[in-house]
Amino acid sequence: MRLTQALDELVTANRILAREGVVDSFGHVSIRHPDRPDRYLLSRARAPECIEAEDLMEFARDGTPIDPAGRKPYAERFIHGAVYDARPEVLAVVHHHSTSVIPFSVTGARLSPVMHMCAGIGTRIPTWDSRASFGDTNLLVTNMEMARELAAALGHRPVILMRGHGCVVAGTSLREVVFNSIYLQLNADLQMKASGLGDITFLSEGEVVAVLRTRNSFTFERAWEFWCRRAGRPYDARPMEGPLAGT
Repeated sequence: MRLTQALDELVTANRILAREGVVDSFGHVSIRHPDRPDRYLLSRARAPECIEAEDLMEFARDGTPIDPAGRKPYAERFIHGAVYDARPEVLAVVHHHSTSVIPFSVTGARLSPVMHMCAGIGTRIPTWDSRASFGDTNLLVTNMEMARELAAALGHRPVILMRGHGCVVAGTSLREVVFNSIYLQLNADLQMKASGLGDITFLSEGEVVAVLRTRNSFTFERAWEFWCRRAGRPYDARPMEGPLAGT
């Protein structure tokens, strides 16, 4: 039952991210396996809007499919494994290419929270440039060497940008990582609009800490129920420990 619920929630997360415009035909979300922390669950290579439970696959942290059954995995699955390997507390990961976020990965513009709801993205988001260590590539993270460097650059932060590519969002629950992925995109949009009006006053580090100190499972559940309704997915409010919990 625990694994069945995890798979169902992962399908929902894919549909929500698609409905909210964070992913299109590309991008992916994973969860650490609820019973095997050395493994993770991720769809086969398919557009998030189209994903069903039978598309979900189990992977070792080095990206090896446990039982592929003829299903083609995402080329960038290594991102997920490297983050799980480096961050034991991380239980869910999103990689997406939001067009709102991309401009901040290719300029010197600082991407930081401008609104209290966006505090979960962190006070300042760094950018990882694959060219610095790996030269001219197609910008895809297609092996563990690249993925481990990306995970190291992420450190203990919730978000890192990838130059000319997208970003990675890591969280302690599936609801949290979806929440922060959606509000990362919203923050990028708001910041872009605000920059045309004048100097921006970002949230201070103290304000971010204060917001996150009072943020709890109710915040994530309230948003998750709303997004489930918009995505046409059932809302399951049953408490569950591990990657589904809205901690």
